[in-house]
Amino acid sequence: MKRTTTSLQVVGVEGIGEVERGTDLADLLVDALHASRATLVDGDVLVVSSKVVSKALGLTEPAAERDAVVERESVRTVAARRTPSGLARIVEAAAGPVMAAAGVDASNVAEGTVLVLPADPDAAARELRAGVRRRTGALVGVVVTDTAGRAWRDGQVDFALGCAGVAVVDDLRGARDTAGRTMTVTERALADEIAAAADLVKGKTDNVPAALVRGLAAWVTEEDGPGARSLVRAAASDWFRLGHVEAVRTALGADGVDAPPVVPGTFGERVARAVEVAAAGGAGSCRLERRTLHLSAADDFGRGVLAQRVLAALWTEDLAGTVHRRDDGVVVTVREARGR
Repeated sequence: MKRTTTSLQVVGVEGIGEVERGTDLADLLVDALHASRATLVDGDVLVVSSKVVSKALGLTEPAAERDAVVERESVRTVAARRTPSGLARIVEAAAGPVMAAAGVDASNVAEGTVLVLPADPDAAARELRAGVRRRTGALVGVVVTDTAGRAWRDGQVDFALGCAGVAVVDDLRGARDTAGRTMTVTERALADEIAAAADLVKGKTDNVPAALVRGLAAWVTEEDGPGARSLVRAAASDWFRLGHVEAVRTALGADGVDAPPVVPGTFGERVARAVEVAAAGGAGSCRLERRTLHLSAADDFGRGVLAQRVLAALWTEDLAGTVHRRDDGVVVTVREARGR
């Protein structure tokens, strides 16, 4: 089937109001659409913010316990930095994707509370889809969205956290491009593209948490499908499983050292952190005099090992070093890195 879409209509669903625990989202969305004289038809896609899904499920926690909640909702930490307000973490969330603070959110919620993501966003999408079909009879797709930043680019975009009844990828591998060459890599993350398009009409500050997308009937399926979790890259194929600082620290056995701050600080503070990382696990010790580190270890071999650990640790602080063998031992002169 040819699935080229040349026209797309994306409309924000207004009039939803505040969502509370126990709210029937299917009824709420259908009623809001009817109030705006819109009717769902086969092939439509409903795009709904995870925030209202979480509110309907009652997934609130005390804001005072936010750090503990983030820890509970995290599978593993990808990167972390200390900030004036606490520890900022990019983690693999229990809900599936890699994102900041496991998706625990304090915006647009009752004072003193935070929201957590549904444990199974795909199941939430399937339930909402079934409710809409019972109410309207229409065969629609449902995408539950959240917001995340992206490596290498500033800003955030919405992505598919959960999905039911709509293809999540457009797999073009094996097809031929316009020049007749066989494509071997291209897989469009269709569900994420739908989520991002819908966010242009949803309003995080205007209480418009849902959108109706029309024009994608070729991608809407009778079956619920594999869900958005199928888009999460498996560990074995993830080239960026850890942040660059965390990867070096882990390799040095120093992943237990406190996370570095967002603001690096003075030259001396950066060197001190690098020394702590290099010396982790009893590798030796270092003493800083001006811009020279004096290394101390059990023997020449140990000092050589420590010197290499120091060079790697300095790199995580945007510093570099040169190793010198002197009569009084091994030293490393430290300087600002260039060209990183």
